[in-house]
Amino acid sequence: MSLLDRGTPPDPYDVLPPKPSFTVESEDLKPGQPHSATHAHASAGGADRSPQLSWSGFPPETQGFAITDYDPDAPTGSGFWHWVLVDLPGSVTELPQGAGSGEAADLPAGAFHVRNDWGTRNYGGSAPPEGDRVHRYYFAVHALDVPSLGIDDSVSPAYVGFNLAFHTLARAVLMVTYQR
Repeated sequence: MSLLDRGTPPDPYDVLPPKPSFTVESEDLKPGQPHSATHAHASAGGADRSPQLSWSGFPPETQGFAITDYDPDAPTGSGFWHWVLVDLPGSVTELPQGAGSGEAADLPAGAFHVRNDWGTRNYGGSAPPEGDRVHRYYFAVHALDVPSLGIDDSVSPAYVGFNLAFHTLARAVLMVTYQR
């Protein structure tokens, strides 16, 4: 039985035009494994801290990066955006744990958060409904052909995704899970 037969949405990047991949790693996250409560939302008893991420092997013509965290399994019909960070300089290849706090001082110069589906401009951790199926969280680093997407922090995550579709040279994805 396939995931679709069970009602599980596909990998969200499978429905977009294919892009080359590169490597994203984390001291905090293990691919395909549950993440700790450190990265869960406060409403789910977590610490609401963004994970440490580092990346390498992206195209040499990369001018900037964006980072997203998306849950396609949220019971919304449209998934749930937990983190949307844009305009990271092309020279940045790592973010420490907690960089998604929402404080500008925690980010490289020029980078900023776009409102997530919690309605805040920061990393908003996982909080699947209690007793719901295992949720997947796709942490993606998007290597971009521009240093800036030319947007501001008032746009929606979907609008960022639309812009990413036209400026992504390559994408690195780290999928983890969480369940309550």
